[in-house]
Amino acid sequence: MIFDSHTHLNAEQFNDDIPETIARAQELGVTEMAVVGFDTPTIEKSLALSQAYDNIYSIIGWHPTEAGSYTKEIEEKLQERLTLPKVVALGEIGLDYYWMEDPKDVQEKVFRRQIAIAKEMKLPISIHTRDAIEDTYRILKDERIQDIGGIMHSFSGSGEWAKRFLDLGMHISFSGVVTFKKALDVQEAASIVPLDRLLVETDAPYLAPVPYRGKRNEPGYTRYVVEKIAELRKLPFEEVATVTRENAHRLFRISK
Repeated sequence: MIFDSHTHLNAEQFNDDIPETIARAQELGVTEMAVVGFDTPTIEKSLALSQAYDNIYSIIGWHPTEAGSYTKEIEEKLQERLTLPKVVALGEIGLDYYWMEDPKDVQEKVFRRQIAIAKEMKLPISIHTRDAIEDTYRILKDERIQDIGGIMHSFSGSGEWAKRFLDLGMHISFSGVVTFKKALDVQEAASIVPLDRLLVETDAPYLAPVPYRGKRNEPGYTRYVVEKIAELRKLPFEEVATVTRENAHRLFRISK
């Protein structure tokens, strides 16, 4: 019933209990998920998981904190893997000025290059932006991202910023941050995003929602994100669960 549009079930935190984690997710109504790979090991594990489980899909790309290690060889491997049948998007890509592992110009070059690849392959993109929202917007606007669309993953901006990304044709995805008491900007954004552009996610094992804040996040906890958005919008839980799943299917071109 619920689609977790961005999770890292391929992270080392899940090495010992992947089957159990998937089972717990299903008990909570989270029946599908997109596992995101962002460097060589996590990409390969994402692909393996999507091959092993019917309701797991892969999103693969080169994370901005890894931009300095992006090479022609990596690009060729990425392009090859993007053709696999259960790869539904390119990501997570973007800019990260919080960790600043690489200079801004290096991050931007790798970001733009991957957008070009996504356009060539007609795939939506999943965006990571941290302390870089203005430059992220500028680049997406420059690149006419509405041609392929994509996701502002784990959106942490205001309602005003959400509107600007919506105008570019992007979907907005909310993580456990929307359940945090002081995340008023994010809650405002979750209240105004049109239902047909709304997605939910965990970003597990990070950003666990209330009531599990501070603990390891799991895909099943997408349920609490759906509950919070339903509360904010005064809608039935089932409606938010259904519409966000349908949105994920449409964006990722999943026909079932």
